[in-house]
Amino acid sequence: MRRKIHSFCVGIGVTPLGMEHLFRALADHTRLRLLNLMEGREICVYFLVNLTGKSQPKISRHLAYLRHAGIVAAKREGKWMHYRIEAPKDIAGRSVLAAVFACLRQDKAMQADRARLTRACCKPEKYVAAQGAPVPTAQSLSTRKECH
Repeated sequence: MRRKIHSFCVGIGVTPLGMEHLFRALADHTRLRLLNLMEGREICVYFLVNLTGKSQPKISRHLAYLRHAGIVAAKREGKWMHYRIEAPKDIAGRSVLAAVFACLRQDKAMQADRARLTRACCKPEKYVAAQGAPVPTAQSLSTRKECH
């Protein structure tokens, strides 16, 4: 059985160890919440901390795990770190991630997180007045259009 899995994975351009690392990255509720909030946008770590209610070191540790798994990219702007989804290079990894996002979009708790993010984007002064953190930017559509 192990040989069949290895042959299949090599045929689609991924190693079994790479898939194992991807699945481990996806096997944590906090990391799934972070991915859910990052889908379709680039977001500053400050918003991730405030929206999840978790400590900054905990969020940073989870983001580092996701970066190491190859599904999140980071960039620095001054003192702020911005994160976004990075599609896996292999077909299997992209398929798994797409399926995960489809499930997250249907989950009520994840929908509530995204609604809080939308409200934060519509009224960023509530979250960033003292901190000066940049507002999340949409990668494909403007988050301002989501405001009611």
